[in-house]
Amino acid sequence: MIPKELLKKIRQIEIRTRRLVTESLAGQYHSAFKGMGMDFDEVREYQPGDEVRTIDWNVTARMNHPFVKKFREERELTVMLAVDLSGSGLFGSGDHSKRELAAELASVLAFSAIRNQDKVGLVLFTETVEHYLPPKKGRRHVLRVVRDILYHTPKNRGTSVNGALEFVNRVLPHRAIVVLVSDFLGETNPGRASILAHLRRKALHSETLGRMSSAVLRQVARRHDVVAVQVQDPFELSLPNLGRLVLKDAETGEVVEVNTSDERRRLAFESRGGKTASELDRLFRTSNVDSIRVRTDQPYEQALSQFFNTREKKRRHR
Repeated sequence: MIPKELLKKIRQIEIRTRRLVTESLAGQYHSAFKGMGMDFDEVREYQPGDEVRTIDWNVTARMNHPFVKKFREERELTVMLAVDLSGSGLFGSGDHSKRELAAELASVLAFSAIRNQDKVGLVLFTETVEHYLPPKKGRRHVLRVVRDILYHTPKNRGTSVNGALEFVNRVLPHRAIVVLVSDFLGETNPGRASILAHLRRKALHSETLGRMSSAVLRQVARRHDVVAVQVQDPFELSLPNLGRLVLKDAETGEVVEVNTSDERRRLAFESRGGKTASELDRLFRTSNVDSIRVRTDQPYEQALSQFFNTREKKRRHR
C-alpha cells in the first residue's frame, strides 16, 4: 500500500510537469530529439538543392551521375531514464532533496515523450541495478515511473554509473535516448559520495580517484543518444560558514567533525568542486554526451529549455 502522502506528492508532480510540458516544453522536446534517429529509405537521383552530404558515392560511381540517400524520421523513439538512487540523493539543504528533483525531471521528460508517442522505460540503480521497468507508453505508465523513483527503497547506498550503463546497453536492442540522472558524486572524484566525503578529503588531503569509466560511457554513446543530467545542491558547491559540524555520509555511514569556519578550507572546497565540474564536462564532451546541470535551489525549467534549444540547433546542422 502506497502512503497517501506519497500519492499526493506524485499527483502534485503530475500537475506541475504536465502543465509545463503542455505550455512550453513538448514542442522543444520534439525539435530536440525527433529526427536524431533516421532510418534509410531509398536512393534517388540528385536534384538541385539537395544536401551534398547525402550523396551516395557508390551508387553515383556505378550510374555515372549523382544519387542521394533518402531517409525517413523514426516514427517512434524509446527514452530510457537511468536514475541514481544512491544515498547521496537524499541530501537537500532546502525544501527539496536531489532525489525529489530527479523524480520531477524524469516526469517532465516522460510526459514530453508520451505526448510525442514515444516509449519510456526506467532503470533505478545504486552500486547495482535495483529496478527495471521496460519501455511503454501512456499516462499510467509515466505515473508508475514517477512512483517508482520516489517509492523504491534501495538495497544499497553506493553508486556505480558504469554498471547502470552496461545494463542499459544490454536491455536496449535498438538505438534509444538514454537520460542518465545522477549527482555523479561517487564517480568523478574519490568516493565523493556526499558533501561529507568531499569535506573528509580536505581534512585528510586524500587524492585517491575513483572515476567513471570513459570507455563504458563512450561505448554506450556510440550506440545510443546519451544525455547526462547532473543534480546538484548548493551546499555541495559552496561550503557555508556554520562553525563546527558533525556530518554523516549518506552512502558509507561514516561520521566526521568539520570546522566550516576555516576560510581556507571553504575556498579549497570550492576550488576542488570547480575542478571536479571541469573534469566531468571534459568526460562528457570527449564521449559525445550532451549534459545539463540542475540545482535543488533553482527552477529547472530555464535550464531544461536552454538544453532543448541547444539540441535543436545541433540537430539542424547535422
